[in-house]
Amino acid sequence: MFRILVVEDDTSIRKLTCAVLRQNGFEVLQAENGVAALEVMDRQHVDLVILDLIMPKMDGYELTKQLRQTWYNLPILMVTAKQEAKDKREGFRAGTDDYMTKPVDEEEMILRVKALLRRSQIISEHKLRIGGVTLDYDALDVSRGDEVITLPQKEFHLLFKLLAYPNTIYTRLQIMDEIWGLDSGTDDHTLNVHINRLRERFRDWPEFEIVTVRGLGYKAVKKG
Repeated sequence: MFRILVVEDDTSIRKLTCAVLRQNGFEVLQAENGVAALEVMDRQHVDLVILDLIMPKMDGYELTKQLRQTWYNLPILMVTAKQEAKDKREGFRAGTDDYMTKPVDEEEMILRVKALLRRSQIISEHKLRIGGVTLDYDALDVSRGDEVITLPQKEFHLLFKLLAYPNTIYTRLQIMDEIWGLDSGTDDHTLNVHINRLRERFRDWPEFEIVTVRGLGYKAVKKG
């Protein structure tokens, strides 16, 4: 059973979040602020942290930075009433993996938690398997049987992201932000070139394809 730490200074919200997580089969720990959260982390194993942004003693940004120093691959979901883009950017720069704004849709929160936990398992193994295809994160290799293709780093990371969550639609902005960075200045042309190269490299592979979702972005689809 996965253990989740909920860090929230509002007692009502903290209790509700914990109740929803327990109803969905998770073990839950609680902390009312960042300082208390670090004390919990020192004593017990935690698989994922859900944290509020505005808290006394230590805010969510600082807590995230400190968590990243010791638990580099720990999945972190930041939840906050702040909705401006600059707040979201600061959260990702601090090291959060995902970001939700209040009021939180409970079903969406559970879906995001499950996705983050799945990604964490993939990263810890550094390999992703889709049918007979294996993506080796360390070597940047994509292999099927005796065939091995070593990709440029950005192409590999793009393919890995799409295949890690088949049928999930990613907007062009989401992809460019995660693969190239918020401040890289990457444009649509660069993304188009990388998508087209991946399609050409793997057009004869029957296990998956990259699909354009008109007006939205891209998704990977498992076939067969």
